[in-house]
Amino acid sequence: MSSRESPLKQLVLNLLLGLAILVMLFPFVWMIMMSLKTQVQNTAATPVWFFTPVLDNYINVIERNNFLVFTKNSLIVALAATVIGMVLGLPAAYSIARFKQRGLSLWILVSRIIPYITFLLPLFLVFTKLNLIGSFTALIASHLIITLPLIVWITIAFFEDIPTDLEEAALVDGSSRAGAFVRIILPLVAPGVITAGILAMIFSWNQFLFSLILGGPNTKTVPVAVFNFLSYGSQDYGAIAAAAVLITLPIILLSLTVQRYIVKGLTAGGVKG
Repeated sequence: MSSRESPLKQLVLNLLLGLAILVMLFPFVWMIMMSLKTQVQNTAATPVWFFTPVLDNYINVIERNNFLVFTKNSLIVALAATVIGMVLGLPAAYSIARFKQRGLSLWILVSRIIPYITFLLPLFLVFTKLNLIGSFTALIASHLIITLPLIVWITIAFFEDIPTDLEEAALVDGSSRAGAFVRIILPLVAPGVITAGILAMIFSWNQFLFSLILGGPNTKTVPVAVFNFLSYGSQDYGAIAAAAVLITLPIILLSLTVQRYIVKGLTAGGVKG
């Protein structure tokens, strides 16, 4: 009986998995279709399923709205926030793991789960006093609230898995603790570092609220640029969809390229020797 039920069970599981994938992919596929339609087709009372694709929306977004400049701004902010988060977060995660600083790790977790809007007013007041509103400095500093706790929290588990014998041997050989950390520990936790860096950059790239309030005309990022396509009078759905595709595409390509590192990193950090 069980041998007969096994193929049926597998078929049901495959159908459910296929349905789940279809539900997840449909909004993205629909967004791509909208980006390739005209405004008339996008606003038709009946959905248009068959049409001749046009690239006018992408041309409008890229050439007439300085979208490449906004992309460059997002790249600057996301990269800087991730790199600085790495420089500050990796030693912090190492210290928490090695010296069992559970109280500090709890505060890191709390800062990770607090809504970002909680930090917005204090940051706005501080950066206004410092005359930094609209600058890259304000955006990068605010994005550290996103990247730093994430990097620390992910990499703690990796540092905890490294035996202390390796550091002690390096210290006996005359290395400093900082030297042992850089030359021995970091290479061993490379999967976790890559995972944390990629996820931190993705979260920073997608951040909208800080960029909207603390940014300016010269530092506008792509999520804010898409938001600016909305108006009270009319909505250019094709341009909005094209901009959304251009925002999402780099993240999807990055995730597909390094997905094995992400999976390896997340699973390795959860396995205790």
